[in-house]
Amino acid sequence: MKVRRRLRAIATRLRRAYGEPPAPRHLPPIDELVLTILSQNTSDVNRDRAYADLRRAYPTWATVADAPARSVARAIRRGGLAFTKAPRLRAALRSLRDAGVSLDHPRALADMPDPALWDLLLGLPGVGPKTAACVLLFSLDRPHFPVDTHVHRVAMRLGLVPERAMAVQAQAALQEAIAPADVYALHMGLIRHGREVCVARRPFCSQCVLADLCPRVGVSSPR
Repeated sequence: MKVRRRLRAIATRLRRAYGEPPAPRHLPPIDELVLTILSQNTSDVNRDRAYADLRRAYPTWATVADAPARSVARAIRRGGLAFTKAPRLRAALRSLRDAGVSLDHPRALADMPDPALWDLLLGLPGVGPKTAACVLLFSLDRPHFPVDTHVHRVAMRLGLVPERAMAVQAQAALQEAIAPADVYALHMGLIRHGREVCVARRPFCSQCVLADLCPRVGVSSPR
C-alpha cells in the first residue's frame, strides 16, 4: 500500500531526527483514561500536576466517582478547565461502574478484547476516539492511533488526510493506513514534530526533515 509505505518512511525519518520515543507509560487502563481526560486543552506539565493532586485528594477512583463535582474540580484546578473536566471524570467513572467494572482493580479493562473495550470506552460520557485510542495504546500496547491537535495538523499539511478532514475522520483514515508496528513511534514522532517544527502559525519548514514529502514546501531536505 502506497500510503503505508509513505507513513513508514515518515516514521523512520522522525525516529532518526528525534531518537527512539520514550516507552509507553503502561498505567492501568482506568488511570490512563483519567490522565487522558485531564490532558484535554492543557500542557503535559499541568496534566501531570492535576493528576497527582487528584490522587493525593482521593485514594481510589471509586471515591472520585462519588465525590461532589465541585470538590473534584478543586483537586484538579491546576490542569485547567476544572469545572468542565470534573463532571466528565465522574460521569465516565460512574458509567464504568454501572457497566460492572471494578474501578480500583488494576487489571480492570485490561483483559477485554479490542472491539469490546473500544465500544465500552466510546460509550462513556465525554470520551471520544482520541481518548479511547490513548487508553489502548499507552496502557495496553494495542496499535490504536490517537490523533491530537499536533498529529492532525501535521497529517493535513503532509497530505496524509484530506485538508478539511476533522480529527475524528483523520484518526479513522490513519488507523486504517498505518502498519501496527509503526503506530506508537509514528504517533510520538508526529507529536514532537508538531510541537517543535511543524508548529501552528509559522512552521520551521527549512528545518523540517519531511520537507521534500510535504506538498506545501517546494524544496528538498536532507534525508
